[in-house]
Amino acid sequence: MTQGVGVVGLYVRDQDEAVDFYVGKLGFKIHTDAKNGDYRWLTVQHPDQPSFQLGLFKPQPPTMDATTAQAVEEVVAKGAMPPLVLVVDDCRAAYGALAAKGVEFTQEPMDRYGAVDASFRDPSGNGWKMIQGR
Repeated sequence: MTQGVGVVGLYVRDQDEAVDFYVGKLGFKIHTDAKNGDYRWLTVQHPDQPSFQLGLFKPQPPTMDATTAQAVEEVVAKGAMPPLVLVVDDCRAAYGALAAKGVEFTQEPMDRYGAVDASFRDPSGNGWKMIQGR
């Protein structure tokens, strides 16, 4: 039996806004977009990683109560969640391409630890570290 992680979830304040960012700017593809009442299961995939999905989930009932959902949105907006890592072939080129699409970077590409990296946040506040692969 094969086992492994198939979906990692992020909390986003607006799922349509998240699709605009992850699909429109980062180049991910929608994998699943299904609604059950007010709940929406939305996952995207990087085109080079078809076996892995990134869940773009709104904090809301039934997964948590309304008070907790509001607190989670506030914490995410402050950038308190650990960053995700996007590996790219050329960090400076990817920075230029993504910045041209409107991605707002919190750190321009810089050389350190034997690689080049940059940082950005999604519209909900989730942090990303973009690192040039070796």
